[in-house]
Amino acid sequence: MSSSNKAEPVRARARSRLFLFLIREWPYLAMLALALFGVACTSVAHQPLTFYWLALTPFIGIVCVITAWKNAEHRDQRPRLIWTQALHWGAVLVAMYLISVADVSRMMNADARALLILTLLALGTFTAGVHIMAWRTCVVGIILGLCVPAIAWLEQSTLLILLIVIVLISITVPLWWRDAKSIRGN
Repeated sequence: MSSSNKAEPVRARARSRLFLFLIREWPYLAMLALALFGVACTSVAHQPLTFYWLALTPFIGIVCVITAWKNAEHRDQRPRLIWTQALHWGAVLVAMYLISVADVSRMMNADARALLILTLLALGTFTAGVHIMAWRTCVVGIILGLCVPAIAWLEQSTLLILLIVIVLISITVPLWWRDAKSIRGN
């Protein structure tokens, strides 16, 4: 049996495990991907994208209810789960809205508002995970919370990062060009 024939079942098992992981973890990956997409758009647009965050918040609340639904074994636990999550995420939405009110929003720039809204989303996600006892939801909240200082640092350091990239390119391109010419010449 050749080595490529032996490797095929290993690759198939790896793909199967990856597929099962994605199926099992899709709600958390979706929450994280959508939140990070919002962070990226906010950073590029320099606008708070309030509507995006206000739309994402109920989605995360619904994911929290779906996640905890199977753990609600008694008949009276499910309505309680829905009400507590609705109140929790409603409070997060109201806080986000209050930040977006014209009088409050004039006190801070768009970047600060976006970071504050992301902080609220991170806190809401983490505390929802604690309430429904879903550690993966807590991890998403922690990652979102860690994005806040990371984004602030990136926005402060954009010029420095750009200069580093330019220096690396200006060093790498001539070396690559020299090596490419020597290979073609041989």
